[in-house]
Order: sequence, then C-alpha cells, then structure tokens
Amino acid sequence: MLEEEENQPENNQENLSDETITKVSGMYKDWFLDYASYVILERAVPAIDDGLKPVQRRIMQSMKDLDDGRYNKVANLVGHTMQYHPHGDASIADAMVQLGQKELLIDMQGNWGNILTGDRAAASRYIEARLSKFALEVVFNPKTTEWQSSYDGRRKEPIDLPVKFPLLLAQGAEGIAVGLSTKILPHNFNELIDASIKHLKGKSFVLIPDFLTGGIADITNYNEGKRGGKVRVRSKISQFDKNTLVINEIPFGTTTSSLIDSVLKANDKGKIKIKKIEDNTAAAVEILVHLPNGVSPDKTIDALYAFTNCEVSISPLCCIIENNKPIFIGVHEMLRKSTDHTVALLKQELEIQLQELEEQWHFASLERIFIENRIYRDIEEEETWKGVIAAIDKGLKPHTKHLKRKVTEEDIVRLTEIRIKKISKFDIDKAKQFIESLEDKIAEVKHHLANLIVFAIDYFKNLKEKYGKDKDRKTEIRIFEDIVATKVAMKNAKLYVNRKEGFFGTSLRKDEFVADCADIDDIIVFLEDGRMIVSKIDSKTFVGKNIIHIAIFKKKDKRTVYNMIYRDGKAGPTYMKRFSVTSITRDKDYDLTAGNKDSSVLYFSANPNGEAEVVIVYLRALGNVKKLKWDIDFADLAIKGRSSKGNTVTKHAVKKIELKERGISTLKPRKIWFDDTVQRLNVENRGDLLGEFTAEDRLLIITQSGTVKTIMPELSAHFDDDMIILEKWIPNKPISAIHYDGEKERYYVKRFMIDNPNKEEIFISEHAKSQLEIVATDFRPIAEVIFSKRALENETVNFEEFIAVKGIKAIGNQLTTDKIKQVNLLEPLPYLEPEVNTVEVVEEEEIDNETEATAPIKDTEKPATKETKEDSNDDDGNDEDGDDGDDGDDEDRQITLF
Repeated sequence: MLEEEENQPENNQENLSDETITKVSGMYKDWFLDYASYVILERAVPAIDDGLKPVQRRIMQSMKDLDDGRYNKVANLVGHTMQYHPHGDASIADAMVQLGQKELLIDMQGNWGNILTGDRAAASRYIEARLSKFALEVVFNPKTTEWQSSYDGRRKEPIDLPVKFPLLLAQGAEGIAVGLSTKILPHNFNELIDASIKHLKGKSFVLIPDFLTGGIADITNYNEGKRGGKVRVRSKISQFDKNTLVINEIPFGTTTSSLIDSVLKANDKGKIKIKKIEDNTAAAVEILVHLPNGVSPDKTIDALYAFTNCEVSISPLCCIIENNKPIFIGVHEMLRKSTDHTVALLKQELEIQLQELEEQWHFASLERIFIENRIYRDIEEEETWKGVIAAIDKGLKPHTKHLKRKVTEEDIVRLTEIRIKKISKFDIDKAKQFIESLEDKIAEVKHHLANLIVFAIDYFKNLKEKYGKDKDRKTEIRIFEDIVATKVAMKNAKLYVNRKEGFFGTSLRKDEFVADCADIDDIIVFLEDGRMIVSKIDSKTFVGKNIIHIAIFKKKDKRTVYNMIYRDGKAGPTYMKRFSVTSITRDKDYDLTAGNKDSSVLYFSANPNGEAEVVIVYLRALGNVKKLKWDIDFADLAIKGRSSKGNTVTKHAVKKIELKERGISTLKPRKIWFDDTVQRLNVENRGDLLGEFTAEDRLLIITQSGTVKTIMPELSAHFDDDMIILEKWIPNKPISAIHYDGEKERYYVKRFMIDNPNKEEIFISEHAKSQLEIVATDFRPIAEVIFSKRALENETVNFEEFIAVKGIKAIGNQLTTDKIKQVNLLEPLPYLEPEVNTVEVVEEEEIDNETEATAPIKDTEKPATKETKEDSNDDDGNDEDGDDGDDGDDEDRQITLF
C-alpha cells in the first residue's frame, strides 16, 4: 500500500502532462483547420451551384427582400445585408460595388466607380441600386430554394440561390484563402449560352475568356482555366500619326492609371522613349503616347508590350466549392455542371408547377361538383361540424370517381369556405372553360417534362434573345508573337572602347565611341590574336588587348558575314574564311584561327548584308618567290561556320593586305512571309509568301480607308486592322481604284503611281461619305460593276482603256451617278513584264556551329577560289540565358587591315 501511495503522485503528474500536451496539440490542429475551412467555404471561394460567394449571395437575398421595383440606397441594402452577414459594412459595400461593376445582376444608379480608370465608387449613402431584370428572372425562386438559419438564428438565408445560368463563368471570380486561391476569368454571355445549348445537344464546345475592358488576348495556353494555364492580354494600340500612338483598350486587371505609371517608369529607365503621355479616358479608353522625332512607332509598340503593363500575363486557377469541398476543375467541366444544374432546377420548377396545376384542377373540379349538384344544401340541417363534414363527403362521393386523388378533409373544409356570393353567381360554362384551360396547362407541363432537354434549350435561347443583344464579345482573340526584349529596347546607353588596352563599356567616355545601345544588349568583340568573345554590356569590361572589331551582337543573324584572313602561328601559312555568328555562350573565348600559338589576324571585315570585297595580297620578297602580289575575291568563298579553318592563301610571309574593291552582297534576297493570324511578318515560312526582298525593296500597304504607303519590310512592323492589300511594291506598276466621292456624290475611276515612297497618302476624298469601292494592283485590271437598279445592266470596266495613269491627288474620271450594289474584280488582261538583268548570287549555305572541323585543308600558293569541303561546326551553339540580339537597321561595313 505504501509503495502504491508513493507512486500515485508520479502517475498523476505523468497523466496531467500527457493530457496537457495532447490538449494543446489538438487545439492547434482544430483551430487552424476550422479557420482554414471557414475562410475557404465562407469567404473566398464561390460555390458551383449558384456561382456566388457567401457575401454576394447575402447581398442578392437582401436586395430581393427590399425589392419593390424602385432604387434603394446602397447604404440601406448594406445595412439589411448585415442581418445575414457577420462582417463589417465596408466589406459588404465593396463586394456590392464589385458585383455591380460586372454589369449583370445589379441595375446601378449614381457613381459606381470606373473599372477603366480605377476610380472608386461614391459613398454608399449616395448611390442606389436595384436588381436587374435578368437577376429577377434567373436568380430567385423561393419554391426551389433551400434555407438555413442565419448566423444569429433570427432569419432564414438561402444555402444556395437557384441560379439557372452559368453565372460563375460569366462574372468570373477571384479570392485568396488559407493555402488556397481561385481565379476564374469572365466569359462572354452569349457564348456561354451557346456552349450550354451545344452541351445539351451532345456537341463539343470551346470556351474562351472575354473581358469588359476589351483588349487582345492570346489563349493558346489557357488550358481550360486549370492550374498551369496562362492567358496573355494586350492593349489595343494603333498609330495615330508618325509621332503619336493611341491606346484604346487596356488589359484585364489593369487601369489607365496603373498602365500610364508603368509607361512612365519604363521611360525613366530608358526602355522606351516618349515625349509625353495624355489620358483622355471618359466612357472609353483613350491614352495618347507622344513620341520624339526619329523614334519608330512600330518598335515603340513592341517595347510597350515588352516593358509596360500594355501586356500582362494572367494565370487562371479554377477552384470552386462543391458539396462543401474545394475542387479544381476546368471551365468546360464547370459549364457542364452548371448547365446540368440548370436542367435540374427547371425540372424541379416544372414538377412544382405541375403539382400546383393539378391541385387547382382538383379543387376547381370539387367546387364545380359542390355547387352544380347543390351539395351545400345537405348541411342545412346539420348541427355539428363533424356532421357538416360527413354530409359534404357523402354528397361528393357519387361524383368524384374521375378525380385523380382522394378527397381529404382539408378539401371539404375549403369547400365550406366558399362564399354565398360566389355560389349565387356561379357560371357552369366558365367553370368548364377554366378546368379545360388547366388541363391544357397540365398537358403542356407534362410535355415539357417529357422533353426536358428541348425545354432547357428553348429556355437558354429565350435568355439570349431577351438579354444578349448588347453583350457582344469585347476581347479580340489572336496569337501573339514573342517579343524579344533586346530587339525592342530603346538605346539608353552609349558604348565606348579602348582597343589597345582591351576594355569596353558605357563609362569609358574619354575613349572611342562605338554606338548607342540598350543596357540589356550583348556585345561581340574580335581580337587581333583571332579570339572572339560575347559579353553583356556593363560600365567597364576587360576582354583582351588589341580589339579589331566591336559591335552589338545579333543572335540568329545569318546575314551578317565576317570576312577574315589570318596567319596560323608565328610563321605558319595564311588562311582566309567567311563565317557568321548565330549563337554563342556568353563570356566564353572562341578561337577563330587554327588554334596555334601566336596566330594573328591580317585582315577583317564585318558585312551586315553578306558583302564580299576584293583584296590585294602582298608577299615579302624572300627567297625565290616570283609572284609577290595578286587579287583575292571573297565572293569565291562559301560562308561556313566560325570554327572552319578556312582556305589556304599562301605558305609564304604576307607583307600586307589592301582593300581593292568593295563588293556586293552574295546572299540571296530574303524571303518574307505574312502571318495573318498574328498580323506580323516573318522569315520562318509561316503564312503567305510576300516575295524575295533585297535591301532596296519595300512593301505596299493599302487600307480600306483609302490610304497608301510603302515601308521597309522590317519584322517588327505593325499593320492596321483595315488593311486590304499587302504585297511587294513594284514601282512601275500602277494602282487602280473605283471610289465614291461624298462631296460630288458620284463614282470615279482613277489610276496612279506612288511618287513619294516615304510618305503615307490618302487617294480618295476626305469627305465623311467618301469610300473606297475596290482597288487593284494588277498591270491591266478588269472590274465588273453591278448596279442597285435591276434595270441597269452590269458594266465591265477596263481600267487601262478607261483612264490614263495620273497623279495620286487626281479625282479620276467619272464612272456613273447611279448607285452601285457591288464591284467585282475579274481576271486581269495578260501582261508581259520586261526582262530584267539579274546579278548572279552565291547560294547562302546553312551555317552549323556544333562540331569542330575535321577535313584536311587545301594547301596551295594560288589564290583561293573555292572553300574546301570542311565541317563548319562549333563546339557550342547554346545561349545560356536565351537573350537575343538587336535586329535593327544594317550598319556600315567595318574593315580592318593589318
């Protein structure tokens, strides 16, 4: 006993300690889980059934409680909502404003803020709201609503509202919970209805986002809104004139204020160059970006996309609440669930309606029997209530065989409540007609139940007809080309070099100026010992002494060709080579010689368009060497990789090399395509081939508004939406047009040439009613004119015979005063173009920079004429960080002699 008593306190202490530790751990787990569950289920994430968060659902119910067809002060609505929502009035007011700004469920009056500018709404005591007609029809039905007690038990609130529409996908949603978030993008009202109808018909459908702010979106990686997806959204930017850009639509999630701030920051950092920016936004967005003289509008547009909020990337994440649990699904599955839920609600409403109609029919039939057979007289002698009930029941029995259910005591009680006035004025014919109308309605409801899917489809079609007229798509869908930052960055730095000491950078202002550059550019450097290195621009960088060439590096540039002659080793033979540098590893030394010690570059030139010059080689008068001088034409050499050893020039010592004659490009004209999907030019065989372009060739652009211009075929060029002709410009080919002059109210035919290729001009009248009917760029076009009056025969117009080529400002010859219905271009007349003498060019070979050269090198004292068959591969073709170089205008060739 004594041992037990001694041990007892220790056991109690251990039990107490265990109990305390278990209690704290349990409390921590329960508290965190309870809090996380509350935030997820009751605050941040919307439910799939009605598409609403709890605060939104309570706002809608409060608005329904107070709805009388007139506007209510938002402050009153917020106060009423606090009966359901256990949070502050500020959070309710903010949620209500956000709900109203989606322009679907709430009819607003007053200043509700502006989603374009980011301006806040006025105080809730100043603004008013009521439910929209759409909300009244789609959101509420007390008969199909499940109710629960509010937080204080004083009222009943809906668990979910019976929404018969994919509301969540239409409005979108965003919320952050504990360890969980959701971001559902909004979709177009009419497209959602069309998708629901397709689902009900068993057809496939596609859903893509649509934003109230408009803009242009690339939904290539949307991934149905699931985790890992991405949507890129851009502003709509157009060129007002050569020094002004206009932003008319902004990306979703931004405002004009935030966008302008991002533009100003990019300008301060030197990424873009602007003179000033104006915000003229009112009902629609209008931001004017004024550019300095000499700044390219096309390049600035790309820079705005690359460095500002003119392009944003949105990562959707569709998380919803279903059966009190958060789940992750795609928008297609969400629409199917919502549509199926709508069908279930419609079925429930029809069943309730059928039950109510059958009850009406049942009592109307009893009432008719009760009055028509004067059963009410059977109760005159009854003294007790039971006797009255029994007498009526007895009187009804012979006449109730056709009824669909038994007569209950409640039915008899209702019969006793019929007033004498109604009995005295009872009309048998009207009673029959009423019963027959009920039978028709019952048959109609049963038909709908039997054909529920057809009924649901008609329901959706009716919604679209009633509410979808002003809900066209606002966001344009396109595929974006990736914009490389280094290609569009403005020149915000200056590059200097100290060739002898081997330094380059932006801080060497006392040394030789090289070029303007961007602070994200890469710089390529060639040294006298035959090494090459590419390094990031910095304030001061050492690469090696005796720099012979330095420039901004352009990645994947196959048109810049380097011509080089070098001596192999201290007294070895001399080689010559032509090569391009398309990819590198930054800060790595590349040896362009054969690799022997004390090699030296004797001649070097950089040629932006593959030019091949002629040089004179002078030998030293040593031994029995007879030929001390000869010419070498680099055009005889093929373009290989940078690791190619080259062709032998001579084994003897070279005294000097002089430039004899500047050459022409040996590269074929560049083929350019236009990809209509992204509205951009490219050289990757995407879209329609526009032709082969040399450095002098231009593009012809004609728009529906009657403007014409020619531009250089730069890959960064942007094109107007109303462009109708884009082709290679042939200067001697006339442009033919039929246009309507609004001032003279007549149709005219004109033919003209472009006299000033560098100027955009309008070739029709600038009157408001003037319009371009048709334009042709064939040498001898033919058109068919169809008149609006059927009595007039179609007319064929031979432009060549109708009018001679005149100036671009000429109005032309009158075609007709009659109204034209349509103009069609026919097959043009044959035209034989004059022969043009062409210069033969060397085929541009594929440049491979992957492996070292392995084949032997030709050894001869004669001038090199052809490159030996060597591999021109390099040991590295990767760019570690993926930065691209600047593809700007071609620079002057740089030639170095030693």
